[in-house]
Amino acid sequence: MRINGHGHILPEPSQIPRFMREKKLFWIDDDKKIMRQGDWSRPVTHPSFFLKEKLAWMERHRIDHGVMLCLSQLYCNGWEEQDCGDAIRFQNDFNASIQRDHPDKFTCGFVVQPLYMDQALKEIERCVNELSLKLLCLPTHFLNAEGEWLSVAEPDVDPIYELADRHHLAVEIHPYDGEKMIALKDKYWRFHLVWMMAQCADTIHLYTLRNLPNVYPNLRTSFAHGGMLGIANYGRRIQGFDGRPDIFKGLHDPRKTLGHKNMYFDTLVHDSYTLELLKRRVGASQILLALDDPYPLGEMEGVGTSYPGRVVDFAVETGILTEQEGKDIWHKNVLDWLGIQLEAP
Repeated sequence: MRINGHGHILPEPSQIPRFMREKKLFWIDDDKKIMRQGDWSRPVTHPSFFLKEKLAWMERHRIDHGVMLCLSQLYCNGWEEQDCGDAIRFQNDFNASIQRDHPDKFTCGFVVQPLYMDQALKEIERCVNELSLKLLCLPTHFLNAEGEWLSVAEPDVDPIYELADRHHLAVEIHPYDGEKMIALKDKYWRFHLVWMMAQCADTIHLYTLRNLPNVYPNLRTSFAHGGMLGIANYGRRIQGFDGRPDIFKGLHDPRKTLGHKNMYFDTLVHDSYTLELLKRRVGASQILLALDDPYPLGEMEGVGTSYPGRVVDFAVETGILTEQEGKDIWHKNVLDWLGIQLEAP
Protein backbone atom coordinates (compact mmCIF):
# COMPACT_ATOMS: atom_id res chain seq x y z
CA MET A 1 0.00 0.00 0.00
CA ARG A 2 1.33 3.43 -0.99
CA ILE A 3 0.34 6.39 1.18
CA ASN A 4 1.11 9.99 0.34
CA GLY A 5 1.66 11.80 3.65
CA HIS A 6 1.43 15.38 2.34
CA GLY A 7 -1.12 16.49 -0.23
CA HIS A 8 -3.64 19.27 -0.74
CA ILE A 9 -7.16 19.51 -2.05
CA LEU A 10 -9.29 22.53 -2.92
CA PRO A 11 -13.04 22.93 -2.56
CA GLU A 12 -15.08 23.58 -5.67
CA PRO A 13 -15.71 27.32 -6.18
CA SER A 14 -19.38 26.80 -5.35
CA GLN A 15 -18.48 25.18 -2.01
CA ILE A 16 -16.70 28.28 -0.69
CA PRO A 17 -19.06 30.44 1.42
CA ARG A 18 -20.07 33.77 -0.05
CA PHE A 19 -18.66 35.74 2.90
CA MET A 20 -15.14 34.52 2.09
CA ARG A 21 -15.30 35.99 -1.40
CA GLU A 22 -17.06 39.16 -0.26
CA LYS A 23 -14.43 39.78 2.44
CA LYS A 24 -11.65 38.68 0.08
CA LEU A 25 -10.53 36.05 2.56
CA PHE A 26 -10.19 33.25 -0.01
CA TRP A 27 -11.98 32.18 -3.16
CA ILE A 28 -11.49 30.41 -6.48
CA ASP A 29 -12.55 31.75 -9.85
CA ASP A 30 -15.57 30.01 -11.36
CA ASP A 31 -13.44 28.64 -14.22
CA LYS A 32 -11.16 27.02 -11.56
CA LYS A 33 -8.02 28.55 -13.03
CA ILE A 34 -7.01 31.01 -10.27
CA MET A 35 -7.19 30.92 -6.44
CA ARG A 36 -7.32 34.30 -4.73
CA GLN A 37 -6.94 36.03 -1.38
CA GLY A 38 -7.07 39.81 -1.06
CA ASP A 39 -4.69 41.14 -3.73
CA TRP A 40 -2.83 37.80 -3.88
CA SER A 41 -3.47 35.17 -6.51
CA ARG A 42 -1.84 32.06 -7.90
CA PRO A 43 -2.78 29.77 -10.78
CA VAL A 44 -4.43 26.44 -10.16
CA THR A 45 -1.62 24.58 -11.87
CA HIS A 46 -3.11 21.08 -12.01
CA PRO A 47 -6.66 19.70 -12.21
CA SER A 48 -5.99 17.32 -9.31
CA PHE A 49 -6.46 20.19 -6.89
CA PHE A 50 -10.11 19.07 -7.04
CA LEU A 51 -11.64 15.86 -5.74
CA LYS A 52 -12.71 14.00 -8.88
CA GLU A 53 -9.43 14.73 -10.66
CA LYS A 54 -7.46 13.98 -7.46
CA LEU A 55 -8.91 10.49 -7.27
CA ALA A 56 -8.08 9.86 -10.95
CA TRP A 57 -4.53 11.19 -10.43
CA MET A 58 -4.02 8.92 -7.42
CA GLU A 59 -5.18 5.88 -9.36
CA ARG A 60 -2.92 6.73 -12.28
CA HIS A 61 0.13 6.92 -10.01
CA ARG A 62 -0.77 3.94 -7.80
CA ILE A 63 -1.34 6.03 -4.69
CA ASP A 64 -3.75 4.15 -2.47
CA HIS A 65 -4.32 6.75 0.23
CA GLY A 66 -3.59 10.45 0.68
CA VAL A 67 -3.14 12.64 3.73
CA MET A 68 -4.68 16.00 2.87
CA LEU A 69 -3.31 18.92 4.84
CA CYS A 70 -5.00 22.26 5.39
CA LEU A 71 -4.48 25.11 2.95
CA SER A 72 -1.66 27.39 4.04
CA GLN A 73 -3.68 30.38 2.82
CA LEU A 74 -6.16 29.63 5.61
CA TYR A 75 -3.82 29.62 8.58
CA CYS A 76 -5.52 33.00 9.18
CA ASN A 77 -2.45 34.76 10.57
CA GLY A 78 -3.40 38.28 11.65
CA TRP A 79 -7.10 37.91 10.87
CA GLU A 80 -9.91 39.29 13.00
CA GLU A 81 -11.25 36.71 15.43
CA GLN A 82 -14.67 36.26 13.79
CA ASP A 83 -13.24 35.92 10.29
CA CYS A 84 -10.63 33.52 11.59
CA GLY A 85 -13.19 31.34 13.34
CA ASP A 86 -15.57 31.28 10.37
CA ALA A 87 -12.87 30.48 7.81
CA ILE A 88 -11.23 27.79 9.94
CA ARG A 89 -14.59 26.17 10.63
CA PHE A 90 -15.32 26.09 6.90
CA GLN A 91 -11.95 24.57 6.05
CA ASN A 92 -12.16 21.94 8.78
CA ASP A 93 -15.72 21.02 7.82
CA PHE A 94 -14.65 20.68 4.19
CA ASN A 95 -11.69 18.44 5.06
CA ALA A 96 -13.91 16.35 7.32
CA SER A 97 -16.38 15.86 4.47
CA ILE A 98 -13.60 14.58 2.20
CA GLN A 99 -12.50 12.08 4.85
CA ARG A 100 -16.06 11.06 5.70
CA ASP A 101 -17.11 10.50 2.09
CA HIS A 102 -13.89 8.70 1.07
CA PRO A 103 -12.42 7.10 4.21
CA ASP A 104 -10.57 4.50 2.18
CA LYS A 105 -8.81 7.20 0.16
CA PHE A 106 -8.20 10.15 2.48
CA THR A 107 -7.09 11.10 5.97
CA CYS A 108 -7.52 14.84 6.45
CA GLY A 109 -6.09 17.43 8.77
CA PHE A 110 -7.64 20.35 10.63
CA VAL A 111 -6.21 23.72 11.56
CA VAL A 112 -6.47 26.15 14.48
CA GLN A 113 -5.06 29.64 15.03
CA PRO A 114 -2.94 30.02 18.21
CA LEU A 115 -3.66 33.77 18.48
CA TYR A 116 -7.21 33.01 19.63
CA MET A 117 -6.50 30.32 22.21
CA ASP A 118 -10.02 29.77 23.56
CA GLN A 119 -11.31 29.44 20.01
CA ALA A 120 -8.46 27.09 19.10
CA LEU A 121 -9.05 24.74 22.04
CA LYS A 122 -12.79 24.55 21.37
CA GLU A 123 -12.10 23.84 17.69
CA ILE A 124 -9.73 21.00 18.58
CA GLU A 125 -12.44 19.41 20.68
CA ARG A 126 -14.99 19.85 17.90
CA CYS A 127 -12.73 18.43 15.21
CA VAL A 128 -11.73 15.41 17.29
CA ASN A 129 -15.06 14.60 18.91
CA GLU A 130 -17.55 15.62 16.22
CA LEU A 131 -15.60 15.40 12.96
CA SER A 132 -13.32 12.44 13.79
CA LEU A 133 -10.20 14.28 12.61
CA LYS A 134 -6.92 13.19 14.20
CA LEU A 135 -4.30 15.33 12.43
CA LEU A 136 -3.66 18.86 13.68
CA CYS A 137 -2.05 21.24 11.15
CA LEU A 138 -0.11 24.22 12.48
CA PRO A 139 1.90 26.95 10.75
CA THR A 140 5.55 27.22 11.73
CA HIS A 141 4.82 30.79 12.90
CA PHE A 142 1.85 32.92 13.85
CA LEU A 143 1.17 36.58 14.52
CA ASN A 144 0.43 37.29 18.18
CA ALA A 145 -1.71 40.05 19.70
CA GLU A 146 1.31 42.39 19.93
CA GLY A 147 2.03 42.04 16.22
CA GLU A 148 5.08 39.80 16.79
CA TRP A 149 5.78 36.68 14.78
CA LEU A 150 6.23 33.72 17.10
CA SER A 151 7.21 30.13 16.42
CA VAL A 152 4.53 27.59 17.30
CA ALA A 153 7.15 25.97 19.52
CA GLU A 154 6.98 28.95 21.91
CA PRO A 155 5.33 28.51 25.36
CA ASP A 156 2.35 30.58 24.18
CA VAL A 157 1.17 27.53 22.22
CA ASP A 158 1.56 24.99 25.04
CA PRO A 159 -2.20 24.80 25.80
CA ILE A 160 -2.73 23.53 22.24
CA TYR A 161 -0.04 20.88 22.64
CA GLU A 162 -1.41 19.86 26.05
CA LEU A 163 -4.87 19.23 24.60
CA ALA A 164 -3.50 17.58 21.48
CA ASP A 165 -1.38 15.33 23.68
CA ARG A 166 -4.46 14.24 25.63
CA HIS A 167 -6.09 13.29 22.34
CA HIS A 168 -2.94 11.51 21.04
CA LEU A 169 -2.99 13.56 17.83
CA ALA A 170 -0.61 13.57 14.92
CA VAL A 171 0.71 17.08 14.18
CA GLU A 172 1.92 18.62 10.93
CA ILE A 173 4.04 21.79 11.12
CA HIS A 174 4.20 23.63 7.81
CA PRO A 175 5.69 27.01 6.79
CA TYR A 176 3.89 29.95 5.20
CA ASP A 177 3.75 33.78 5.31
CA GLY A 178 7.54 34.13 5.18
CA GLU A 179 7.29 37.27 3.06
CA LYS A 180 5.38 38.96 5.89
CA MET A 181 8.17 38.26 8.40
CA ILE A 182 11.29 39.13 6.44
CA ALA A 183 12.02 42.60 5.04
CA LEU A 184 13.08 41.42 1.60
CA LYS A 185 11.39 41.86 -1.75
CA ASP A 186 9.46 38.83 -2.91
CA LYS A 187 11.58 38.23 -6.00
CA TYR A 188 12.98 35.05 -7.48
CA TRP A 189 10.43 32.96 -5.52
CA ARG A 190 12.87 33.28 -2.63
CA PHE A 191 10.23 32.86 0.07
CA HIS A 192 9.15 29.46 -1.24
CA LEU A 193 12.62 28.28 -2.19
CA VAL A 194 14.64 29.56 0.79
CA TRP A 195 12.66 31.24 3.55
CA MET A 196 9.99 28.56 3.95
CA MET A 197 12.81 26.13 4.60
CA ALA A 198 14.31 28.55 7.14
CA GLN A 199 10.93 28.78 8.89
CA CYS A 200 10.97 25.01 9.39
CA ALA A 201 14.51 25.21 10.77
CA ASP A 202 13.54 27.96 13.20
CA THR A 203 10.67 26.00 14.70
CA ILE A 204 12.65 22.75 14.86
CA HIS A 205 15.30 24.71 16.79
CA LEU A 206 12.82 25.80 19.45
CA TYR A 207 10.91 22.52 19.41
CA THR A 208 14.02 20.58 20.38
CA LEU A 209 15.48 23.18 22.79
CA ARG A 210 12.20 23.05 24.73
CA ASN A 211 12.23 19.23 24.64
CA LEU A 212 8.66 19.14 23.34
CA PRO A 213 8.89 15.56 21.98
CA ASN A 214 9.35 14.36 25.56
CA VAL A 215 7.16 16.95 27.28
CA TYR A 216 4.24 15.78 25.09
CA PRO A 217 4.97 12.07 24.57
CA ASN A 218 1.65 11.24 22.92
CA LEU A 219 2.19 13.65 20.02
CA ARG A 220 3.77 12.54 16.76
CA THR A 221 4.97 15.60 14.86
CA SER A 222 5.97 15.78 11.20
CA PHE A 223 7.93 18.73 9.86
CA ALA A 224 7.09 19.58 6.25
CA HIS A 225 9.66 19.65 3.46
CA GLY A 226 12.02 17.39 5.33
CA GLY A 227 12.77 20.04 7.91
CA MET A 228 15.34 21.04 5.27
CA LEU A 229 17.62 23.70 6.76
CA GLY A 230 16.85 22.41 10.25
CA ILE A 231 18.60 19.18 9.33
CA ALA A 232 21.42 20.81 7.37
CA ASN A 233 22.33 23.19 10.21
CA TYR A 234 22.14 20.63 13.03
CA GLY A 235 25.88 20.88 13.59
CA ARG A 236 25.74 24.66 13.87
CA ARG A 237 22.99 24.42 16.48
CA ILE A 238 25.11 22.00 18.51
CA GLN A 239 28.14 24.29 18.22
CA GLY A 240 26.07 27.21 19.45
CA PHE A 241 24.56 25.24 22.32
CA ASP A 242 28.00 24.13 23.48
CA GLY A 243 29.72 27.45 22.83
CA ARG A 244 27.25 29.83 24.51
CA PRO A 245 25.69 28.01 27.48
CA ASP A 246 24.68 31.37 28.92
CA ILE A 247 22.10 31.73 26.13
CA PHE A 248 20.60 28.27 26.62
CA LYS A 249 20.12 28.10 30.39
CA GLY A 250 17.14 25.91 31.26
CA LEU A 251 16.92 24.56 27.70
CA HIS A 252 17.74 21.11 26.38
CA ASP A 253 20.62 19.78 24.31
CA PRO A 254 19.34 19.21 20.74
CA ARG A 255 21.31 15.95 20.64
CA LYS A 256 18.79 14.40 23.03
CA THR A 257 15.91 14.58 20.55
CA LEU A 258 17.79 13.81 17.33
CA GLY A 259 16.06 10.80 15.80
CA HIS A 260 13.29 10.89 18.43
CA LYS A 261 10.57 8.34 17.69
CA ASN A 262 7.87 11.03 17.74
CA MET A 263 9.60 13.45 15.36
CA TYR A 264 9.04 12.79 11.66
CA PHE A 265 10.28 14.47 8.49
CA ASP A 266 8.84 14.10 5.03
CA THR A 267 10.61 13.34 1.75
CA LEU A 268 9.99 16.71 0.09
CA VAL A 269 13.68 17.56 -0.17
CA HIS A 270 13.83 17.24 -3.99
CA ASP A 271 17.09 15.32 -4.26
CA SER A 272 18.22 11.97 -2.95
CA TYR A 273 21.49 13.24 -1.47
CA THR A 274 19.61 15.58 0.86
CA LEU A 275 17.40 12.60 1.68
CA GLU A 276 20.57 10.67 2.53
CA LEU A 277 21.57 13.37 5.02
CA LEU A 278 18.09 13.21 6.53
CA LYS A 279 18.39 9.44 6.90
CA ARG A 280 21.83 9.76 8.52
CA ARG A 281 20.55 12.39 10.94
CA VAL A 282 17.20 10.94 12.08
CA GLY A 283 17.01 7.39 10.70
CA ALA A 284 14.89 5.98 7.89
CA SER A 285 12.10 5.06 10.32
CA GLN A 286 11.40 8.78 10.92
CA ILE A 287 10.92 9.67 7.24
CA LEU A 288 7.52 9.58 5.55
CA LEU A 289 6.52 9.91 1.92
CA ALA A 290 5.18 13.29 0.87
CA LEU A 291 4.35 14.60 -2.58
CA ASP A 292 2.93 18.09 -1.86
CA ASP A 293 0.57 17.50 -4.75
CA PRO A 294 -0.55 19.24 -6.85
CA TYR A 295 1.77 22.21 -6.29
CA PRO A 296 4.66 22.55 -8.78
CA LEU A 297 7.11 22.40 -5.86
CA GLY A 298 5.72 18.94 -5.15
CA GLU A 299 6.69 15.76 -6.94
CA MET A 300 4.48 16.35 -9.96
CA GLU A 301 4.81 14.86 -13.39
CA GLY A 302 5.73 17.37 -16.09
CA VAL A 303 8.01 19.46 -13.84
CA GLY A 304 11.52 18.70 -15.07
CA THR A 305 12.23 15.01 -14.44
CA SER A 306 9.83 14.89 -11.50
CA TYR A 307 7.08 12.34 -10.93
CA PRO A 308 5.38 11.11 -7.74
CA GLY A 309 7.95 9.16 -5.73
CA ARG A 310 11.00 10.10 -7.79
CA VAL A 311 13.29 11.00 -4.87
CA VAL A 312 12.64 7.76 -3.03
CA ASP A 313 12.89 5.69 -6.22
CA PHE A 314 16.30 7.15 -7.02
CA ALA A 315 17.47 6.72 -3.42
CA VAL A 316 16.61 3.02 -3.60
CA GLU A 317 18.25 2.66 -7.02
CA THR A 318 21.50 4.19 -5.76
CA GLY A 319 21.58 2.34 -2.45
CA ILE A 320 20.87 5.38 -0.27
CA LEU A 321 17.76 3.56 0.93
CA THR A 322 17.20 -0.17 1.05
CA GLU A 323 14.17 -1.50 -0.78
CA GLN A 324 12.48 -2.20 2.56
CA GLU A 325 13.21 1.32 3.82
CA GLY A 326 11.63 2.69 0.66
CA LYS A 327 8.50 0.59 1.21
CA ASP A 328 8.29 1.67 4.86
CA ILE A 329 8.58 5.34 3.90
CA TRP A 330 5.59 4.85 1.56
CA HIS A 331 3.51 2.96 4.12
CA LYS A 332 4.53 1.94 7.65
CA ASN A 333 6.16 5.23 8.63
CA VAL A 334 3.12 7.25 7.56
CA LEU A 335 0.87 4.98 9.59
CA ASP A 336 3.16 5.25 12.61
CA TRP A 337 3.00 9.04 12.41
CA LEU A 338 -0.78 9.10 12.04
CA GLY A 339 -1.25 6.52 14.78
CA ILE A 340 -3.93 4.73 12.75
CA GLN A 341 -4.28 1.49 10.90
CA LEU A 342 -5.46 1.32 7.31
CA GLU A 343 -6.45 -1.82 5.51
CA ALA A 344 -4.61 -2.49 2.26
CA PRO A 345 -6.98 -2.47 -0.74
